[in-house]
Amino acid sequence: MRSLGFDVQAAADVTEAARLLSAVPADRRVALVDPRFVGHVHALRLGLTDPRFPAATVPGALTAQPEARPALVRALDTTAEAVGAGVPTGRPDAPVIDRTVPGRIAVTMDAEGTAVQRPELGSLVAAVPVDGPAREAALSDRAAVDDEAVRLRSAVKAHDGFFTTFFISPYSRYIARWCARRGLTPNQVTTASLLTALIAAGSAATGTRGGYIAAGLLLLLSFVLDCTDGQLARYSLQYSTMGAWLDATFDRAKEYAYYAGLALGAARGGDDVWALALGAMVLQACRHVIDFSFNEANHDAVANSSPTAALSDRLDNVGWTVWLRRMIVLPIGERWAMIAVLTAVTTPRIVFYALLVGCSFAACYTTAGRLLRSLTRKAERTDRAARALADLADSGPLAETVAAVGLRLGGRWSPPVTALLAGALMIASALSQPFGSWHTILAAVVYAMFSGMAVSRPLRGALDWLVPPIFRAAEYCTVLILAARSDVQGALPAAFGLVSAVAYHHYDTVYRIRGGTGAPPQWLVRTIGGHEGRTLVVAVLAAVFTQHPAFTVALTTLAVAVALVVLVESIRFWVSSGAPAVHDEGEPA
Repeated sequence: MRSLGFDVQAAADVTEAARLLSAVPADRRVALVDPRFVGHVHALRLGLTDPRFPAATVPGALTAQPEARPALVRALDTTAEAVGAGVPTGRPDAPVIDRTVPGRIAVTMDAEGTAVQRPELGSLVAAVPVDGPAREAALSDRAAVDDEAVRLRSAVKAHDGFFTTFFISPYSRYIARWCARRGLTPNQVTTASLLTALIAAGSAATGTRGGYIAAGLLLLLSFVLDCTDGQLARYSLQYSTMGAWLDATFDRAKEYAYYAGLALGAARGGDDVWALALGAMVLQACRHVIDFSFNEANHDAVANSSPTAALSDRLDNVGWTVWLRRMIVLPIGERWAMIAVLTAVTTPRIVFYALLVGCSFAACYTTAGRLLRSLTRKAERTDRAARALADLADSGPLAETVAAVGLRLGGRWSPPVTALLAGALMIASALSQPFGSWHTILAAVVYAMFSGMAVSRPLRGALDWLVPPIFRAAEYCTVLILAARSDVQGALPAAFGLVSAVAYHHYDTVYRIRGGTGAPPQWLVRTIGGHEGRTLVVAVLAAVFTQHPAFTVALTTLAVAVALVVLVESIRFWVSSGAPAVHDEGEPA
């Protein structure tokens, strides 16, 4: 217990335990452990030190953070009433019921409405033997399992991609342990990964073969550190609000900075690939919002009601199909490995061609599967799912005004169909009309109207999760097309910056929703215009500054303004006490 940071004091009975607990400052975590406890240190670590849960228990031990302390005190006062109650011990060969004082108190806290986390212990031992033979058996079981080996294995995510699982994790977990033993934090490793990626981007920006080789190697090193930070967090249970924010955003910052570095390096060699770089970023961001939107729409599903999902579950039992399907979606490990190798041996243009082809195939594969699941799923969308989809839609004042009027197309599929019509009209106008045409502004106005119609009712339909990704594609592609067709020097790099700033806002929205705190405040969405407002502004700028260098200045100014507002509010939120102490286990593709 002392090795876990607790000050150990012995209590003869529950009354004395209550007295000792009352003397502990209210802002500190406390724990109750049965003195007969036999088990692994890591079992206690999992049960007593995880910062994500206000209260947690393993057989014979219970912990409460400050917010759960009142519930613990109340449970102590009523322990006698809980005699005979208990919880599963988590070990198949141990007694089913934990009748220890910590176990009975945990049941009482649950009954009174304070959730008590019970971590999965797997092969770890946590028991309270009641006699000599039971104690000998528990000690034997503990000796048979290597506590440190289990801790190292559990530091690695269970559902990583092929490249990460077989080429990174076998040694990165030991780097994580090395960092833990030297007092390094996951946030420090995350920052080191970001700095390494930025140096890689700078190396790529040199435009030399040596620079490209160094960039590829540094990008791989950055990914090793990126895996290490999460493994360090799981190894030492160092989950934090700041860590959640850094981990959620730095991967995108690293990848997009690297794209910019490749584009700058290509420009030094006389090849303009900014349109390809922006296209790769748009495609990747749209892939992610498809994943996020589908997952949020099905967040409250209690079972696989879709035959497609059932087929996927059956395929999970066939080993080679699991790895094949994980590689097909081109997750971050495979993608970064491909980028690093191609950077070292080819040109930036080939890197972006490979990215566009690979990510397009992956997007088609995953989207097709999600469409099939949605069309065959029987369960209804919940209010929470509808609210999350509305937040992900990122509707601004214009769309809100139209939605308030209540205009909408009729029919079962009206939201996604309306959104698709709006997006198709906007993108077609940007492609077909001369750059700077006022017809593009008219198309943006119609796009804003149709966008409001698409969200004028709760998004509970089977395919309503398509609405946010359609809006993302429409906005990002409009910016890309208008900048590419402007023939104004610097317009594409400025557009790259604008899409980066807006994409950060959209990722920030996702991770707030995942943390259970809801979307960013409505004033922020309205201040930066919503997706339809920004699309209209860019169309107006193109018309006002047709064939004029001021178009680049205007895009840059818009990008800086959006970035400042979004970043200031995001930083304020993620360092505040209201931010969720989560650690995201599901790395997006």
